[in-house]
Amino acid sequence: MNYKAKASELMKQMTLEEKASLLSGKDFWHLKGIDRLGLKSIMITDGPHGLRKQAGDSDHLGLNDSIPTTSFPTASATACSFDPELLNRMGQALGEKCVSEEVATILGPGVNIKRSPLCGRNFEYFSEDPYLAGEMAAALIQGIQSKNVGTSLKHYAVNNQEASRMTVDAQVDERALREIYLAGFEAAVTKAQPWTVMASYNKINGTYACANKYILTDILRKEWGFDGIVVSDWGAVNDRVEDVRAGMDLEMPGSNADSDNEVLAAVKNGSLSVTEIDLCAQRMIEFILKGQEVKPAPTNTNKEHNVLAREVATKSAVLLQNNDQVLPICPTSKVAVIGEMAKNPRYQGAGSSRINPAYLDNAYDALQASGVNITYTEGYSLSSKQVEQHKIEAARALARECDVAIVFAGLPDEYESEGFDRTTLSMPESHNKLIEAVAEVNPNTIVVLQLGAPIVMPWKDKVKGILLMYLAGQAGGAATADLLLGKINPSGKLAETFPAALADSSSNSYFPGNSKSVQYRESIYIGYRYYDTVKKAVTFPFGYGLSYTTFEYSNLVIEEVDPYLYRVKLDITNTGKESGAEIVQLYVHCNSSSIFRAEKELKGFAKIFLAAGETGTVEILLDKRSFAYYNTEAKDWCVEGGTYQLLAGASSADIRVSADVKLTGDGKEALLADTYKTLSDYQKPSAPLRISDQQFIQLLGYTPKPDAFGKPYTKDSTLGDIKDTLIGKVMLKVVKGALNKMLKTVDDPTMRLMVEKSALEMPLRSMKMAGGINNKRLDGLVALANGKVLKGIKNLL
Repeated sequence: MNYKAKASELMKQMTLEEKASLLSGKDFWHLKGIDRLGLKSIMITDGPHGLRKQAGDSDHLGLNDSIPTTSFPTASATACSFDPELLNRMGQALGEKCVSEEVATILGPGVNIKRSPLCGRNFEYFSEDPYLAGEMAAALIQGIQSKNVGTSLKHYAVNNQEASRMTVDAQVDERALREIYLAGFEAAVTKAQPWTVMASYNKINGTYACANKYILTDILRKEWGFDGIVVSDWGAVNDRVEDVRAGMDLEMPGSNADSDNEVLAAVKNGSLSVTEIDLCAQRMIEFILKGQEVKPAPTNTNKEHNVLAREVATKSAVLLQNNDQVLPICPTSKVAVIGEMAKNPRYQGAGSSRINPAYLDNAYDALQASGVNITYTEGYSLSSKQVEQHKIEAARALARECDVAIVFAGLPDEYESEGFDRTTLSMPESHNKLIEAVAEVNPNTIVVLQLGAPIVMPWKDKVKGILLMYLAGQAGGAATADLLLGKINPSGKLAETFPAALADSSSNSYFPGNSKSVQYRESIYIGYRYYDTVKKAVTFPFGYGLSYTTFEYSNLVIEEVDPYLYRVKLDITNTGKESGAEIVQLYVHCNSSSIFRAEKELKGFAKIFLAAGETGTVEILLDKRSFAYYNTEAKDWCVEGGTYQLLAGASSADIRVSADVKLTGDGKEALLADTYKTLSDYQKPSAPLRISDQQFIQLLGYTPKPDAFGKPYTKDSTLGDIKDTLIGKVMLKVVKGALNKMLKTVDDPTMRLMVEKSALEMPLRSMKMAGGINNKRLDGLVALANGKVLKGIKNLL
């Protein structure tokens, strides 16, 4: 079907009211249809590592039950596979499930950059590197959409923290915006054309993402050629008229008829044109036509998808340490299995991505089924934060009697979740104490980690093996056993740096800002870009990961295909005794630059599987963007002339072979000379990173307005802002009562913490999601908060 032509035909038959009605949702998960024109009410719902379809009560925080489906490893894990083909197959499985459940679009993937290791939602994102994030997201999107099911690339953009996520103003310079925070979205859009892009909650340089024409129209549509719809994150809409003008097509969830009436009123008073509504309505009709199209029934089931989930988990795991080749374990060894996570795994994150798994295994059962001689003890309790000494002593006693001790540890749910950020990189003290106690009595101690983001490891040098599973999904137990026993050779590489300390992070002094704003003073210096530039030692570098075999790099050949287009080839030899896969990473370093740049940047990678003794050749293409920086004066991607090093390695810190290429530049770096000559904090960054007010403002290009706290309150003010006013105290009491009632049957401290924090940080306008509050009553509540009692009461009546 020619969707554009069909939509244009239907547009001619529609009233203005019908067009406006399509620009907001019918309910929490469904869009409005128009029966007389054959437009159905289609469903869009949560992902991204499984389908979260709620058959009963609806919410966007994962509180209510959803249908059983396959829970794949989260993005923090799958990014470590560096395997787009694997992500494509995972995407196909997600698409098949959507088809079987009559879901038109799954909300994901999330491609936000891991600015800080503290972000509570990092488990749902791919990487600190925009190139890797974009490649993996594009592959997942292509897989899902191959089943004629839509995706929603999220959260666009600069949404890198959970603290005050619905109102905070992310203040970021244009180079960092383009090179770091938008580049992953750009790659996913230009390579995969997701059906939808989800606009985030936050402001970007003073303007809400949903109303940011520069972000939504000028960049997304005009520069990148996006032809789908932009949908708001749930409850993100601030000003529906401004949003339509900016190019934000669909408000979710629906807010009664308020938004529709606002749009129609704006047309009548001349502040919004019919043409602007038509643009959004046309795109909405095209989207609905695609979404309602009948798809072939899928042949694969949850059982087949579970097999794939196991494969994804094994290929995504990262072997961090293997001293004295303690792994793989000998099947005849007497093995102590210690830690509750061995039986009660943490396999996914909390919040809107929480999946109801069709199956769920664990490492203890998988090891036992493999015939390993194992004995188990709990070591700690996941339901308690206390160090339970008697459990540690029992673990010591068991470990002392065994050949090998495997400790399962990590971050429990309440340590990282949607809705709040972490405050530390530490695991629970009960986990750390247990590992140290076991390592004291068993020289062959192995730690298996289940977590969604980096941690510090004070016990690292006391144990022989560390296997990082991240959040490995429903089949993570079997995958763990496969790797520990050597049935599968680990091949994953870290998609993010594990710093030695939280204070080492470049954003540490500026994250998460305050409740009104956050300054991205570190600019482009994120993750390994920063650590490598300032020569800061880390626990484990970006791109790092071990194998049960070894690889040699040789015969690097650079072929110039066209100006700025190079074909890079090199040979990889498996020099060990086991078959295995190696991930070759290609970084680019500019030898001499007049603008500040990171030491090196990932610009390509290739994964190759080799039998023992086998040699194979990998090929990676580099184009103009591989050498370019974003020039804020030219408003374009530009290339400096000079010599560039092409660095091929096993991680950002392990470069094996290199070669130089010489480029003729465009000379446009001269446009930045006056601005950059005084940016010493950026030209020669320090550790710890310190950026002066003056230099940040100069790079930012404007002086941020002072953060406004207190009166006058607005609909963007949060319940936390007004909690000391009379109406605020009343509302807080009502909200707490409602939360207690809602959470009465929820035996989950993480859910309770997430909901309570979200409630205090939610803007007053978001109350419309719950129903019963329209714009007039909202204005009344705001008036009361500002002490305007008569106006407030009048609007509430």
